[in-house]
Amino acid sequence: MTMSSLDNTVTDQEQQPLSTEARSGGRKRSITRRRLKVLAVQLGIVVVLLGSWELLVRGGVLDALLYGQPTRIVNQLYIWVTQGTDNGSLGQQITVTIEEALIGFFIGTALGIVFGVAMGRIQFLSEVIGPFLKVINAVPRIVLGSSFVVMFGLGLMSKVMLVIVLVFFGVFFNAFQGTREVDKNFIANAEILGASKWQVTRQVVIPSAFSWIIASLHVAFGFALIGAIVGEFLGSQEGLGNLIRQAQGNLNQNGIWAAMLIMAVVALIAEWLITRLENRLLRWRPPQHSAAAEA
Repeated sequence: MTMSSLDNTVTDQEQQPLSTEARSGGRKRSITRRRLKVLAVQLGIVVVLLGSWELLVRGGVLDALLYGQPTRIVNQLYIWVTQGTDNGSLGQQITVTIEEALIGFFIGTALGIVFGVAMGRIQFLSEVIGPFLKVINAVPRIVLGSSFVVMFGLGLMSKVMLVIVLVFFGVFFNAFQGTREVDKNFIANAEILGASKWQVTRQVVIPSAFSWIIASLHVAFGFALIGAIVGEFLGSQEGLGNLIRQAQGNLNQNGIWAAMLIMAVVALIAEWLITRLENRLLRWRPPQHSAAAEA
């Protein structure tokens, strides 16, 4: 090998890592540009919708009493933040609703996972309890909410119970289906190696169904907020649902929209946190890239 050939080989070996890093950096810049583009379009849509709404109200096409008005919604939020609500500070109302949603969310999630995995693994249990769960799931939630208010009063418990029911079924069906979808060969291999039923469930079934369970949490927390709000709307002394009920009674459409906006912000924050949790717990999954995502 000549000296010039050796130099060319060394040069190629030094440039290879740089080209890989360059491709990685280019991919990251492409993803960043795409995210910025998506964010810009989303902001544009929001501006157009709110601007059109404001103009239609100011032009008399829409009745402000019936449809509300963006600038007055902002003013309502400002009043709540600076002067508080009829039942205390705005922060207190938000805290009450979040507390009800979180307690019911954690209890409902735990029960949904336990029942889903147990009934997915034990056929006899599924045959016995399955019909009862279907009957309960068929009952309209608003009826259960009214019943809980009568049984548990206007305090925390009635809202938590409604949240538990809403969250439970969302998590249960995913945990049940995820357990049933576990590859039978994995279970058979574990049993051949001498694993007990509990070991198979803990070390094979639950990890395999975990992605199903985590996916259900995104919808479950939305149900938790809905349950807390509906419970407060049916009967409460505090919370965002109570604010909505009072605004409705006063024909204050702007107050209803303001409370809904706060709910949306809370839901978006919760969605972001759950996504972070999902990414951390499911880091073993290979990254999914597509040509469309990198376009």
